Amino acid sequence: MLPIQPNSELHQQMQQWRRDLHAHPETAYEEHRTAAKVAELLREFGLEVHTGLAVTGVVGVLRGRQPGQKSVALRADMDALNLQELNTFDHCSTHPGKMHGCGHDGHTTMLLGAAKHLAENPDFAGTLVFIFQPAEEGRAGAKKMCEEGLFDKFPVDAVYGMHNWPGLDAGYFAVHNGPVMASMAVFDIDIVGQGAHGGMPHLGVDPVPVAAQLISALQSIVARGLNPLDSGVVSVTRMHGGDAYNVIPESIRLSGTCRAFSAEMQDHLEAEMQRRVEHICAAHGANGTLDYRRGYPATINDPEHAQRCAEVTGALVGEAKVKRCEPPSMGAEDFSFMLEQRPGAYIWIGNGSSEGGRGLHNPHYDFNDEILPLGASYWVNLAQACLTPDSSD
Repeated sequence: MLPIQPNSELHQQMQQWRRDLHAHPETAYEEHRTAAKVAELLREFGLEVHTGLAVTGVVGVLRGRQPGQKSVALRADMDALNLQELNTFDHCSTHPGKMHGCGHDGHTTMLLGAAKHLAENPDFAGTLVFIFQPAEEGRAGAKKMCEEGLFDKFPVDAVYGMHNWPGLDAGYFAVHNGPVMASMAVFDIDIVGQGAHGGMPHLGVDPVPVAAQLISALQSIVARGLNPLDSGVVSVTRMHGGDAYNVIPESIRLSGTCRAFSAEMQDHLEAEMQRRVEHICAAHGANGTLDYRRGYPATINDPEHAQRCAEVTGALVGEAKVKRCEPPSMGAEDFSFMLEQRPGAYIWIGNGSSEGGRGLHNPHYDFNDEILPLGASYWVNLAQACLTPDSSD
């Protein structure tokens, strides 16, 4: 049975919170209104509230009515995207160029709903730490929270996260025993030749055909350089160079991203890219440099904690609605930084159909308010399962 029922008073409150957050999106480290609203609600619920970690992060602490030494963290992200919303409903973004296009408004709301219910029913042994994190979208808010002492100030035995997943039916969950999201790196490749007149190419070193050959060669790293059972992505997403029809440019810059599920694979991708850049450019008489920058590490669940999540979700919706064999995503997630410091798991909750442009990071996306009580109930039941008097990790 769901501790938070659909169409209940709490569900209606959660929908109001969620739509208010959706209408007022704030991007990385600027979530001041969002953080203030979260902190205000947590105080109303009776939690101990801490603000200012990683600029706009909020942490709520709730102790159970039963004695216990264990402590568990539950995390939601708060930030929006730099994206112009194209929806026309009443709660669409009031901030031009900013949008909750990834559902962090729903993530924040589900955790707030769980905090309210648990504060009213603290039937657990130990301590719950509610983490409301800023700047997930490319700015590594989780890393900054960890660097500023998140788990020193709030010691926990485990940490858990959840993300809505368009394309997974509402009422379903997906739980992975290992990798969930990929690691992410970005790169810039500068190819420097010698500019010349477009009608006299023999007087210069044209970087354009070098770039074309290099783009093709980079694709072979995955297509012909990896074991087919391994996973990796090399995507050239941007090419800048040249300003005129009749001028061969001096240089070209290629940019893109690499994805993998291990540091070793990222090492391999970087080394192979470096080799191709050096040799292909040299063969054409050009100079090439690679700037390869690691971003988020892979998000990898601890199997024991993933099993606990699977048991909790199975009790909520039935085993048939808990997907255990979904392929991991090549998207990246900075919750990985928290999982590097504490064991835990990160799961997906179905958001319903992604058709009609309703996928993540799409200007027509909106979080499905019907799943708010299910997501909040998951947090409630997970907290109680982790913090029973005789539970063990």
